[in-house]
Amino acid sequence: MKNILVIGSTGQIGSELTMELRRRYGGGHVVAGYILPAPPMGELKDSGPSEVVDITCPDMILDVVKKYKIDAIYNLAALLSVVAESKPQLAWHIGIDGLFNVLEVARHYQCAVFTPSSIGSFGASTPHKMTPQDTIQRPSTMYGVTKVTTELVSDYYFHKYGVDTRAVRFPGIISNVTPPGGGTTDYAVDIYYSAVRGEEFVCPIAEGTLMDMMYMPDALHAAISLMEADPKRLVHRNAFNIASMSFGPETIYAEIKKHVPSFKMRYEVDPLKQAIADSWPDRMDDACAREEWGWQPQYDLPRMTADMLEKLRARLL
Repeated sequence: MKNILVIGSTGQIGSELTMELRRRYGGGHVVAGYILPAPPMGELKDSGPSEVVDITCPDMILDVVKKYKIDAIYNLAALLSVVAESKPQLAWHIGIDGLFNVLEVARHYQCAVFTPSSIGSFGASTPHKMTPQDTIQRPSTMYGVTKVTTELVSDYYFHKYGVDTRAVRFPGIISNVTPPGGGTTDYAVDIYYSAVRGEEFVCPIAEGTLMDMMYMPDALHAAISLMEADPKRLVHRNAFNIASMSFGPETIYAEIKKHVPSFKMRYEVDPLKQAIADSWPDRMDDACAREEWGWQPQYDLPRMTADMLEKLRARLL
């Protein structure tokens, strides 16, 4: 990768991924693609070029690719799971119609493309414990439907046209920088904010509900290291299971209480979020990612919790 475009650079993952890519490749080599009315701000704005790139407008993508001689695109434009359920047509338009726009530009200008999938690509009929890399994918949400379609279309463009497409299935992402934005796993971010602010946390997910989670530094490392991996080693492409930790609300609560003994939590289960969570894996088997490109997470729940609380206290208190 020499010149990179990040579409969705002001989003939950995109804002931090753009900065990490700039640290590794140089600010001038990473373009922050955004949509109005949410331009990059602060360090994201000042550290490198930015351009308006609406994924539903192919000419915008094409113009930026040509202007900056882009050879790799991180396509992060998508609606998160809960939001997508309320806006299914928009979720498809952004997630799939937009993907076609990206892949067509990539096909003609020899760009590699990373478009993440998710644990949401699985459904109730998928094995929930150590979910295999290759298994049944019959999601019951529009978010999941778009992610399965993303995997299939990306593979199609690789086999049909030779476009270098790659992806991971992200678990829930926990960040100390970017606030949550409408995902089923967002409770695992909100809970840290409540702990630091001294507030009681009202948990929308039922006790005992296991879901894969990952700390943002590991998520960024996964996205970049996969794109840097030797293509000759890749048996799979779209998309790799990646895993770091799996827990339920009671487990993360207990870990936080080791640092904040006075912290309180109670349950008010959100039926929509719970139904989505129940359809997702308890834990994915990421053996293929480990074997094919050396995936190895750095954070477990205790290390993430200590870092989250330290960073949030420094920022919020």
